[in-house]
Amino acid sequence: MKVWFLCSLLFVALTDWTSGDDDGQVTFVSELSSKPAQKLSKYGWYGNARLQRFHIPEETAIARWLFSVTKGHSFHCGRHNVTIYIRWGAPPVINPTGQEFPNTTLWTPCLSLTLPVISENSTTFNLSDPAPGDWYVAAHLPEDDGRIEQKGFPSCSYFFQPQLSVRRAVDTPVLQSGIFLTQTAAPDRPARLKLYVPEFASSLSVSVAGCSSEEGTEMGNCFLVLRLGSASLQQGPITMNCSGFSCSAALSNPPWDTWIRVVIESTRANRTVTFSVVSNYTVGCKPKSIGLKADDEIFKLHGNSSYSNSSSSSNSSVLADTGVFSNKSFSWMSQLLGSACVWSIPVLYEEVDVLSLRFTPVGGANVSVTNTHPTLLTYPLHAHASGGTLNLQLTLNSTNMTLGNSSSVVACLSPWTPVLELNHSQSCRTDLFGGYGVAVNASVPKAVVRLPFPQSATWYLTLQLICNSSNCGNASVVSVTPEVFLSACVEDCGLYGECRLLRSYSYLYAGCVCKAGWSGWGCTDDSTAQSYSHQLLATLLLTLSNLAFLPAIVVAVKHGYITEASVYLFSMFFSTFYHACDQPGIAVMCIMEYNTLQYCDFLGSICSFWVTILCMARIRNAFKYTLFMLGTLLIAMSMQLDRTGLWNLLGPILCAILIMVIAWVRKGVHRRHCYPPSWRRWVFYLIPGVLCALIGLCLYTFAETEDNYYYTHSLWHILVASCVVLLLPPKKKNREKFGWSSGWSLNWSWRPRVCGYTLCEGSKDELYTVT
Repeated sequence: MKVWFLCSLLFVALTDWTSGDDDGQVTFVSELSSKPAQKLSKYGWYGNARLQRFHIPEETAIARWLFSVTKGHSFHCGRHNVTIYIRWGAPPVINPTGQEFPNTTLWTPCLSLTLPVISENSTTFNLSDPAPGDWYVAAHLPEDDGRIEQKGFPSCSYFFQPQLSVRRAVDTPVLQSGIFLTQTAAPDRPARLKLYVPEFASSLSVSVAGCSSEEGTEMGNCFLVLRLGSASLQQGPITMNCSGFSCSAALSNPPWDTWIRVVIESTRANRTVTFSVVSNYTVGCKPKSIGLKADDEIFKLHGNSSYSNSSSSSNSSVLADTGVFSNKSFSWMSQLLGSACVWSIPVLYEEVDVLSLRFTPVGGANVSVTNTHPTLLTYPLHAHASGGTLNLQLTLNSTNMTLGNSSSVVACLSPWTPVLELNHSQSCRTDLFGGYGVAVNASVPKAVVRLPFPQSATWYLTLQLICNSSNCGNASVVSVTPEVFLSACVEDCGLYGECRLLRSYSYLYAGCVCKAGWSGWGCTDDSTAQSYSHQLLATLLLTLSNLAFLPAIVVAVKHGYITEASVYLFSMFFSTFYHACDQPGIAVMCIMEYNTLQYCDFLGSICSFWVTILCMARIRNAFKYTLFMLGTLLIAMSMQLDRTGLWNLLGPILCAILIMVIAWVRKGVHRRHCYPPSWRRWVFYLIPGVLCALIGLCLYTFAETEDNYYYTHSLWHILVASCVVLLLPPKKKNREKFGWSSGWSLNWSWRPRVCGYTLCEGSKDELYTVT
């Protein structure tokens, strides 16, 4: 498969000026970007999705993605559907298996495409006037069937490669507030403009008037389409059809401190319309300025930082765009902001860890909320923070005041712009972006909202006291505690999940991998969860099945194979405690680090095959123990490189079988007889032992799934131990009666000692017959 990279964006300037035929008013350039192909996986959790990030620059007119999927091998695998997700501002939140989300976790489905693939396929996705910023693309194969595939064994593989081509305007006219601008528009040449919205703007309007056509017919009729804003898939631009002499489009609560796209095009074929366009915005509510004397505010950070005593490396900054409030008294606050229509409270921004941020009001954890003015808090989330979970916990502090049953504190958490008018009928959303509303009162004093993968933007929390009657009584000012923080996962994935940090090149994000049958975004879906008895049964089967090695150890010792017996004992011990530590539920016991137990288990298992087959070869002891040591060192090295590879198991076995076959052929040629010569040895030991080994390898390689793992792998333990008992050769005849080779038999006869060394008897190895 051809995999090609475009390491940088390719700028191809089209030689069109404002008088050209392309658009008539702006110049366009083309930018291309490509990502390397990645191997797709079946979906089991979010880490199986392949995530790619693209950046779309400002003033992009058209974005076109090309999604290509190719098969990585030649054999037939049938038809598979590749699911592709696209989202702006943050990674897509997906739920292809229809599982439950944790309580109070809010999410919005994103655009998804399905691409059927047999050998290779590709599709394109076009988007006009896309929102600028980071766009995320995720892709995966259908749901995982649970079969455990051994690494290194041929399997169906598919590779996904996305590519992006954009067409961007480089000299878009700026539409200034209150200044008319004359433009022309045609069906294939729309007029493109942009305008800037400052902070604290409450409304925005764009008006079109004075329409005229070059054809001179129907003077005064505009026949235009006015679009205000960009397309983000979840929310489109505001569209207004202009059929009279003039028309206008308005936005309430427009996004602050950003550029807004304006596109005007003609709806009549082959007709160019000339018109005048003007924009206006209003600032309805603005906090009171505190001036420039804020030199002493930095000293308040030491006492308010929740992590000031734990680490001095936390990067903290104050977002004091309006004023600093202390928590001393409400009267002091009223004197400072008596003429303001909104109380904007500065927030301390603390980077605690990777995908871990904490926002704390500078004046203290408690925030005063009144029924006359909204209280505003600002939380900036940069692109590197969009891979976590944004948490809002709002608690009503009713210690010193009483809130009636008819009153409540309403909160609205929204990106890009706040909703400054809060009441029971006003929804927590703007014309371009949606928000998330909560409320607390005397009966429900606490509310929680969790947002997985929040958009990288400035988030605003607006708080206001709402009373059903005109008079709130003695509770005109209440105190609430807004806790806003960013965590990697939702509640750290709970008891039956593990929060894992994922990486797509330089971008970091997190996801929950569930265990013991639990599922869902936060591992809270117990529809397929394993009971405690089931977990205990799985643990007992996988650990106690290793006791099948006890007969192999006894037989090895009885036949005088002490080195082999020690290897079997090592393998039995670490396999038992590795599986006791490897359990997904709560029936777990770890005597040391998991990685150490896994390494020792894999090493002992492969060394057991190695020493058993070499023992069957009946080679001289010096050569045999040299191979024991050399093979163990090589196996240990390969385990360190890749302990889960299939060839790390098959490689030593095949090498040992080759040595055994050479030794047996040599003995058979020397004796002029089949080796081993006894038919009983073949019928009752070798053939059953080989069958046990083959059945065990087939179970280990082909039959194991996540559902049957605890009993198929337990059967693998028993079959391996049984084949060791059957394949170990009998004790050699005429062997020396002293030393390790005699097993546990001891010779109590006296032998002289010279200079601290015992004189040993020497004997000549003779050819033997296996009976």
